[in-house]
Amino acid sequence: MLNLMFAESALETVPFVLRRNPAIRRHSERKGKPPEHIILDRSYHHAAMKTIEESLKRGRPDIVHFSLLEALGSPLNKEGLLRVYVHTFNNYVISVAPETRLPKNYNRFIGLMEQLFESGRVPTEGSPLLVLERKTLPELMEVVKPSYVVAFSRTGKPSTLEEAVSRLKGEKNLAAIIGGFPAGHFSKATRNLANETICIDPEMLEAWTVTSRLIYEYERQSSLPKKRLGKM
Repeated sequence: MLNLMFAESALETVPFVLRRNPAIRRHSERKGKPPEHIILDRSYHHAAMKTIEESLKRGRPDIVHFSLLEALGSPLNKEGLLRVYVHTFNNYVISVAPETRLPKNYNRFIGLMEQLFESGRVPTEGSPLLVLERKTLPELMEVVKPSYVVAFSRTGKPSTLEEAVSRLKGEKNLAAIIGGFPAGHFSKATRNLANETICIDPEMLEAWTVTSRLIYEYERQSSLPKKRLGKM
């Protein structure tokens, strides 16, 4: 089992300190929603965000959108061998059911996230596909109880994915941490959760690129493509 965790993700509602900002209020009026129910998005809120803490790591919900589409559409997920979690910058955790089919349209995705942050679950009735809880990454680890934790960062030890997955594929409950933010590095608290941190490329790779490459390498070394095609 591979537990994929997008850490410190740039997905949050407009923080309290920005809710009276004129640009935020204008956007709120256009959407017909109060500021506290709007997802922070640098495309609309760039000027307002300059004053908030760690602004360069925030306001990029598209990173989570693209990364989740990559993960949920994978054969590994279709086989029930993947669990996906989104840990946000302000310490919420979204648990994503394997059968979730997210909208590919970005605006519809944002609407879904706004609904999730308001209600705490989607759909609101019946068995939820998305569940939002106030939870830190260490608290999530206590629930998942991974047998080994690997984080991906340019500050880590250089290693190809092939080498890394070859070492770790025998772990029965492996957790992989990928940054869900556009710039900067993991916090010390996140780094301390990893048994090892590896660098798979000297240049920064987008979160969805790391996601797709990791999942495919994990599938390949588990012979999953051959199994699904009946060649084993």
